Amino acid sequence: MEVTRITRMPRPGAKTQEQVQTVVVRAPTRPEPTRPPPSTSLPLERIALVALVFGKGQAKELLDGLREPEARQAKALLEGFAALSSAQRQARVAVEFGVRPDAAVRLKSVMEEVPEVLRRELFRRLPPYHRSLFPERRVEPPDAAATPAVCALAERLIREATR
Repeated sequence: MEVTRITRMPRPGAKTQEQVQTVVVRAPTRPEPTRPPPSTSLPLERIALVALVFGKGQAKELLDGLREPEARQAKALLEGFAALSSAQRQARVAVEFGVRPDAAVRLKSVMEEVPEVLRRELFRRLPPYHRSLFPERRVEPPDAAATPAVCALAERLIREATR
């Protein structure tokens, strides 16, 4: 609250003694304006995808935190995304959140540099939309050479090459 003070001082050279007077004027208080909640900063499609990918079984509950009309829309989008096949969902997430523009080149480079055991495991773990980069290869069942360390390295190399 702002306060304004008005003070009257005695005039210089006045014969009578004037009293000093102070008047305090308070600014009227205004109620704070009510603001609507901020709108979502991301498109609802992205919010629904994030809820589906990270929330899995709790995705609908996560979307309850949105405002009512947006929550309804996001839940409808969530149902549509959940109906997609796994490969289609992965492709949608990759497109929305960024496969590197040079991911194809990077994957091809990695496939050329690694030993055959790791190459087979890399290809086996690639999503279908990236497997199309290597038409000469076929998915093979894992063999004894694909140790947990090789599998972990393959996952890491794919993440590094595509994100």
